[in-house]
Amino acid sequence: MSARLGGVLAILVLGMPGAGVRTAQAQTAPQAAPQGAPPAEEGNIFSNLLKYGGTTVPPSRAPEPEAAYCPTVDVPEGGAAMQTLGGRGEGAAGSIRSQATLGRLARECLPQPDGTVRVKVGAEVRVLLGPGGAPGRFDVPITFQIRHDDKTVMTRQQRLTVTVAPGEAQGFGSTVEDGLVVPAAMVRDYEIMAGIGKAGAPKAATKPKPRRKAPAAAAQEGGESGGAQ
Repeated sequence: MSARLGGVLAILVLGMPGAGVRTAQAQTAPQAAPQGAPPAEEGNIFSNLLKYGGTTVPPSRAPEPEAAYCPTVDVPEGGAAMQTLGGRGEGAAGSIRSQATLGRLARECLPQPDGTVRVKVGAEVRVLLGPGGAPGRFDVPITFQIRHDDKTVMTRQQRLTVTVAPGEAQGFGSTVEDGLVVPAAMVRDYEIMAGIGKAGAPKAATKPKPRRKAPAAAAQEGGESGGAQ
């Protein structure tokens, strides 16, 4: 009788609602995340896998800096070419030993965290032998400048060595200047200059050259003039 009663009680206990559930819940309860582990917030592990390819949310990235205003490289008056003369007098055509000519120009403008812009300028130079010249090595001075409001802000000078090989009538060389910096207050309206020869004060022009403005400034002025109409 007691054995039969015990079996009935066991069946009743197993059949009661919630019986055995606590044990299952205890076995599947989530464990606390170890101290220092990256959070898996922003949804759950599975949604993070779909969104970010991992169980945790990646750190936020800093916004990319705005593209810098980067005007084309201008050549100052008299800076496109330079002749080297011999000893027969400046007026004689046969006295020209060589002529250095500025070729292709390139630039790159990189915004800096402090608000300035770092400018890199590349220049190609061709040296052509004249009637009085001979193959050899030729030093060509090149001047790079940053100007603002017709005033020189920064100047860098280099001496490029160009070799004309025996049996050749010309030679080529190239250089890159990466030490030009535009102050933060001038990054929207400045000029890049490159020319052969030493730096000098800009020559007065009969007609002032209109300065090119950054696209943002030009668009703002256009919007104001349109509203005035």
